[in-house]
Amino acid sequence: MAKIKTVYVCKDCGYETPKWLGKCPDCNNWNTFEEEVVQAKSTSKAVTTSRTPKKAAKKLTEVTSSKSDRIVTGINEFDRVMGGGIVRDSITIITARPGAGKSTLLLQVADCIAKKGHKVIYASGEESDSQIKNRADRILDNINENIWVVQETSLDNVVDSIEEIDPDLIIIDSIQTFTMEGYLPARAGSPTQTMECANELLRVAKNDKRQRAVIIVGQMTKADELAGLRALEHLVDTVLIIEADSDEELRGLVSSKNRFGSTGETGFFQMTEKGMMSIDNPSEFFMTKRDEGELVSGSTLTVIKEGSRPIITEIESLVSKTFTPYPTRIGETLGKDKLNTLISILEQRGGINLYDKNVIIKTTGGMRIREQGINLAVIMSIVSSVKQKGIEGNIAFIADVGLTGELKKVPSLESRVKELARMGFKRVYVAKDSFSKGTVFKGIDVIALKTLNDVIFHVYR
Repeated sequence: MAKIKTVYVCKDCGYETPKWLGKCPDCNNWNTFEEEVVQAKSTSKAVTTSRTPKKAAKKLTEVTSSKSDRIVTGINEFDRVMGGGIVRDSITIITARPGAGKSTLLLQVADCIAKKGHKVIYASGEESDSQIKNRADRILDNINENIWVVQETSLDNVVDSIEEIDPDLIIIDSIQTFTMEGYLPARAGSPTQTMECANELLRVAKNDKRQRAVIIVGQMTKADELAGLRALEHLVDTVLIIEADSDEELRGLVSSKNRFGSTGETGFFQMTEKGMMSIDNPSEFFMTKRDEGELVSGSTLTVIKEGSRPIITEIESLVSKTFTPYPTRIGETLGKDKLNTLISILEQRGGINLYDKNVIIKTTGGMRIREQGINLAVIMSIVSSVKQKGIEGNIAFIADVGLTGELKKVPSLESRVKELARMGFKRVYVAKDSFSKGTVFKGIDVIALKTLNDVIFHVYR
């Protein structure tokens, strides 16, 4: 008979030790060890172990690719991030802060797939059947007959339901609430239970005789990372993260890993009473619609790159006189250090003093800015606010600005300019030598200049 023993497992890296330690010697994190009770393996020679049946080797040329075999949900931004839809024999994990909309989005995905005739099982270890039904009544027009709900914390029982119903899509919400009987008394959420549950779901998804898609909800830590071992991210095919501020309606769905699509792809949603609404044309969403010829000071337009897609974004600034010794610098969607750097460049290289001015920067729609290609647009937005002179709405700025005041070219500039041309823009300012000689864009005038002062002079001459 196997003996019962106690071990301590690091919840961050999985390192095991027979006694509790304050600091993990493997990942160097503090207070991460959790107690687990396990069965020690018997050393008796009479004990035999069963061997997993051997799978025959195949030639790579004979293996059928699953990339073309996808379930398209019809939720455009979700399908984009997934690489064109859900691959049938894939396993995906999605994580976000509490309340970001994980369960809401997945219920919408389940509904769209069910309407196409596919069976869906939604297994929840966190919410009751009635809670799921209440959410469905609120966000879905009609609940499809192809959706089954399982309120259960035993993954063994969920697998039995899968064999009985034979679904095409399985949703597990969340994996940290499920256990498998063979690994008790390890508690739900422990590294052992989480990984074994994930491995069982992997077996279900990758079955050669019956391929199924699995989407797992994973909890997020206080450090905004997927809870559990890093091995969980390695195991799955796709890792999705919903980025959101609690007081904003905008949601960004980002793929930090995707074996069947582009890693880093981003989809945008708007959280409403009817659920997560796909923003199918972000370039329109992140701009303010104004009448032709209407000029508003402090507003400039640029193009950012989110994943493989260029998106037109509006930068807004407000400059006002300060009545305190230290002027206010606020960048709602821009890092404060970056904002201070750009203000210093404008003062020193552009000749505009802001030592007695408050400066506030934000973007329309709440788009967070991370790249350098928007720097010229941010500075020109401040210049426009200081001068109280608006810039025409069909003009854009795409360039980085160095500490010397010189403009720097940015990556993927050609696709950004083409997006501006598609949206009807007439002029764009870029850094000198951004394109090779002879490059021509239809319908838009590309102004290539060397310094920030050149841009200010050209715009306000």
